[in-house]
Amino acid sequence: MPRPTMRQIAEVTGLSEAAVSFALNGKAGVSPATVRRVHEAAEKLGWRRNVAAAALSGAKAGAVGLVLARSNEGLGNDSFFLRLIAGIESVINAESQALVLQIVETIQEEQETYQRWWSERRVDGVFVVDPRVDDPRPAQLGALGLPAIFIGACSEMGLPGVSIDDGAAMGLIVEHLSGQGHTHIAHVAGINDLLHTRRRVEAFARVSKDLGMRAHSSYLTDYSQHSGIEATEEILALADRPTAVIYDNEVLALAGLATFNEHGVVVPRDMAVVAWEDNIIWTAVRPQLTALRRDPAVLGARSAHSLLELIAGNVPADVQMPTPELVVRDSTVLGATSKQAR
Repeated sequence: MPRPTMRQIAEVTGLSEAAVSFALNGKAGVSPATVRRVHEAAEKLGWRRNVAAAALSGAKAGAVGLVLARSNEGLGNDSFFLRLIAGIESVINAESQALVLQIVETIQEEQETYQRWWSERRVDGVFVVDPRVDDPRPAQLGALGLPAIFIGACSEMGLPGVSIDDGAAMGLIVEHLSGQGHTHIAHVAGINDLLHTRRRVEAFARVSKDLGMRAHSSYLTDYSQHSGIEATEEILALADRPTAVIYDNEVLALAGLATFNEHGVVVPRDMAVVAWEDNIIWTAVRPQLTALRRDPAVLGARSAHSLLELIAGNVPADVQMPTPELVVRDSTVLGATSKQAR
């Protein structure tokens, strides 16, 4: 039986062969609705990419990929990835590259996506986020030969990468709280098997101990509003409450502020609050929130430069981003004006 062709897909969909090719190869210039239409027609016809021909031609896909294995709620409320993608796009657009984005529920689905993209030559390389303890992805990507850059870890994880020193950043926050007279603090952290969560939790315990502070074991969450409320409720239920709480992202911090307000806990008089991620909204809430300022757009742009270098056949050096700045506002210091701690 003859192999279905792009011409047949074009006839079925009423599109040009060029539009069909763009849709099947994940290139810019066609709408999401058209892409869906083309893929549905291709599936009905039994069309499959001629992988051997693509490999022999040595043609580039002209696209890079990003797979996010996060819950829809978590991604919908977290501005970090939006700003990261903006930074990536600022670089790849200038090089006429497209970004192929896929959102999945599990790490297994993420790995299946890499396998499919590479077998179909959909992308020339990928960004890998959320490095994990005992992460299976570097070995898989190495076996596939798919160029990849880790965002959030360096080559000790098996891939070149661009990272931030989470330990030093946590140290800035704990030292600031100690300087404000706090001796008993808590930490509402993220997902347990993420490497950056482990690093923050370890640094929180270590720096607190070094400064002679009492630190509760970090409260682990899934970054959702619900889990942030639950963790804050647990803190408020303690017989001997801490006087300051560090939240690992904006969603958790907003959940904490709302919960404190509901229970009549006044920030910062009764409880100091720090958010790991700075955001313009922190200047609009009352009290204005002390937050750690790192720039996800710069992180994305630097990662894009590294991936394009890798795709070009070079081995990029690991990049350690500068330690983030702590922007001090009213939530930790009464009557504070914004200033940065370095």
